[in-house]
Amino acid sequence: MLTNPVYDPFQILTKIYSDGAHVKQAISDTYIEELNRGRTVRIVYGVLENDGYFDFCIRHYAPKAPKLAVRTILKIALYMLLFMDKKRYMVTDCAVELCKKLGKGGVAGFVNAFLRKFKKEEVDGALPKGDEGVSIACSYPLYAYKMLKEEYGARAKAIASAKSKGITVRFKKNEERYLSAKHIETPFEHVKIFENFVRGDGFFDGDYTFQSVGSVAICAAVEPCESLLDACAAPGGKSVLLAEKCGSVTSFELHEHRVALIRAYKERMGVSNVSERQKDSSVFDSAYAEKFDGVLCDVPCSGFGTVSENPDIKLFRKETDFLSLREAQSKILNACSKYVKKGGALYYSTCSVFRRENDEIVRAFLKQNPEFISVPVQSPLPHEQKEFGLQFLPDEAFGAGFYVSKLLRKEEA
Repeated sequence: MLTNPVYDPFQILTKIYSDGAHVKQAISDTYIEELNRGRTVRIVYGVLENDGYFDFCIRHYAPKAPKLAVRTILKIALYMLLFMDKKRYMVTDCAVELCKKLGKGGVAGFVNAFLRKFKKEEVDGALPKGDEGVSIACSYPLYAYKMLKEEYGARAKAIASAKSKGITVRFKKNEERYLSAKHIETPFEHVKIFENFVRGDGFFDGDYTFQSVGSVAICAAVEPCESLLDACAAPGGKSVLLAEKCGSVTSFELHEHRVALIRAYKERMGVSNVSERQKDSSVFDSAYAEKFDGVLCDVPCSGFGTVSENPDIKLFRKETDFLSLREAQSKILNACSKYVKKGGALYYSTCSVFRRENDEIVRAFLKQNPEFISVPVQSPLPHEQKEFGLQFLPDEAFGAGFYVSKLLRKEEA
């Protein structure tokens, strides 16, 4: 017997809203009715993408905020109504039925009345003017939208509302077997974006892997070299791709369980020249001093360049986080710069769209480290040229936002 279509999304979203679980982990940890997995995942992502707007919808019709479980049921129902073209009576019946199944029959009448009187035109007409209204409509945190507006002006709304173009797949072998499915080309060889792509045996056989277009573009900016350090390497996608053009790759990762991810990744893809190490990249280790021709620091960041694929970031990232992130970014870049040989290259990258995590970090580093100079980087993906690197924005780069800068260590200080 098939379950209520609201039930599985409710189970997953509860883990995210209540426990702060990341969306991908919550999906992985939840038993899902396999026949309707695609529908469930679509609803979960859709609710998170539109979370701020749905909150506004609920506030408009419910002066007293419903409890979390009820809000979650309403958000699922709103997504089904507005984005899946489902009949109102069907959505309402499913939402009411789930309330009763969860032992919340007392609110079934409220849920029923809410969904019957809901009108999108009414809600949209009540949106505040200016930045606040755009922030709600795009379900983008107001503080972050103001940062976008300050940096990108009229383009801010397009960036905030950009959607992922699909599932990015990088092929290593047997590519022709998979190209009958609907897809679009990228500027990178063997990298395609599919509307739908179901993981099968080919994944475990190393035919292909899932890797974001931003990750691929960062790797493309790294020049071939004999020895490379990937300083923040898990889950291993960049290390494995860079191993194709570098003699050897050493992968640092702070947490043991994430080191295991790198090991599993390289073994699945049949790569033998990657060596993973459990190492804190923010702390200098003299054993690696001037050991590498190239060092890539893809540092922890706010992740706002990836919200089209990780919409839960918009829920949990706070403005106050930027201060601690900035400290970590600077520490990693400074520590790892000491691992670069004279004449070698240091690469700094993030999946952020904000200059405070990008050009500003590089500017401060160069001021403190005059033995490094900024050099040009090229990419076939649409981008903006910043003072010290390339900024890719999600409205033009297949939904991905990221930054990469190349710094050269002088042969002589």
